[in-house]
This record gives sequence, structure tokens and C-alpha cells, in this order.
Amino acid sequence: MMDLSPSVVSRAIASLEERLGARLFHRSTRQFSLTEAAERFYDGCCRILDDLDCLEANAASHGRLPTGMLRLVAHTTATLSWLAPLILAFKRKHPKITLDVTLTERPVDLTADGYDLGIILPFMLATDLAVTRLLQRLPLVIVTTEAYLNGRPRPRHPADLADHVFVTVPPSMHKPFVTFRMGQEHATFPINYEITSNNPIFNRDVLLEGFGVGVLPITLVEHDIKAGRLVRLLEEFEIADSAAEVRLAYIGRALLPAKVRAFIDHAAEFFEGAPDGSDAA
Repeated sequence: MMDLSPSVVSRAIASLEERLGARLFHRSTRQFSLTEAAERFYDGCCRILDDLDCLEANAASHGRLPTGMLRLVAHTTATLSWLAPLILAFKRKHPKITLDVTLTERPVDLTADGYDLGIILPFMLATDLAVTRLLQRLPLVIVTTEAYLNGRPRPRHPADLADHVFVTVPPSMHKPFVTFRMGQEHATFPINYEITSNNPIFNRDVLLEGFGVGVLPITLVEHDIKAGRLVRLLEEFEIADSAAEVRLAYIGRALLPAKVRAFIDHAAEFFEGAPDGSDAA
């Protein structure tokens, strides 16, 4: 810490308040806190210092491979089928960058939590300072097992779902019905569920045990479908407004660290031309 006396600090604060024409602190005998103007001023100064750090780092690394630690947070389920290939392809391009990857399905604050980038769903973003780019849309699909269907009528129409037991639905659809697009109209059909969970991986595992029908992201179940462990139902019917958007998020600033810019460019290339809901790799 700077070795400054209280009187010197007080004079410096008073001088700054006079120059800015704004009060920076709430003062009382028991409390000492920043005003709203001071918080905005402080945040702006931090961004300027961050930009200076980025400018210095980018200038120093000009002509060299990006280096350093890149901290990334990603949605567990939405990235399940392609996160490892994405990371490994990036690592092969940029061997001097070390990656620290956190998987979660909870809201995150990129700045407060110390992340450089997030691969997230929109509900996870706890700050409006972030810039986001769409990577992929993930449609939901209705799945079950042949074991469950054995001795039961296979649904041929959304109305038939009422005759079956649902394991769960994703949190955003945690309600006793599913809405489908029927031509130009939307139609809602009731469902019955006996097991609910906020974790789609658990939901899939319950389905694989032969219990019930589920609505899950295609990326979570596509390998099970291809292997015959799960079967899709009502493929010809589209669930309305069901596609979750997977987005790349980072704090917007005039200058980005070279390692962050490198990952943004890599992700854009990795997902270029990939159809919605399929493996980008």
C-alpha cells in the first residue's frame, strides 16, 4: 500500500471531487462508502487500466504466438458433445496458451468470477457488460427407449403424449404441457411427469434405464440415438420455441488480450457452417 497519511489522502480526495464536480463518498461517523458517481468513475478507471495492460501485452506479443492462462467457463450440458474437440483444436493452434476450464449450469459474472470467456446460455449471464456471439442453436427432442415402448403404444401424434409418463422436462419448460408448431399455428398438449430434475444428464440416465419419455437437448442424446440406446419420437413435429442459444461471451472493451481474440476467432471458425444442433467438429 502507498505510505500516505490520512490528511494527504483527504486532501487528494477533496481535490478530485472539486475537479470532477461530484461527491465521491458518503461519510458519516459510522460509515464510509462510495457514491454512485464514484463507482462509475472507479469502474471506468479499471477499464482504462485493463486496456493499457492489453495494449502493452499485445504490443509485446506482436509477431509471437499468444501466451498465458485463458480462463473459460462453459455450460455443462449444452457443450457436452463438442467442448473437448473445440478446446483441443485450439490448444494445437496455440500451444503456449494454458487453459483453465470450468463447467457449470449456474449464472456467472465473467468479471467478478475472473473468467476471460464464457460459452453459455443467455440466462447464465449475470452482467450486461459482456458482448455475446451466437455459436449454435440447440433444438430439444422427444426421446425414450425401446424397452419403455415395449407393450405400450408408440406416440404418433402429440396428443398421444398424454398416455405416457415423462421423466422430466428442461427447467425452461418445467410445466405439464409441450407446445408444438402445427402448420402456421401453435398447439399445446398435456403431459404427465413423475420424476423431475434440473439436470438433463440425470434425466437422460433415467430414460436409459427404461423409464418414461423425456424432452432433452439434441447434443446430449444424439450419440445415444445413433447407437440405438434412445429413440426419437414425433420427429415430424417441431417443438415450438425450443432451441436454446449457445453463446460465446466476453467483456467488451476496445482492446482484447491476444489470447482472448485468438479463442474468439477459433470458435467462429470451428462453428462456421455447422448446422443447428449437430456436432460442429
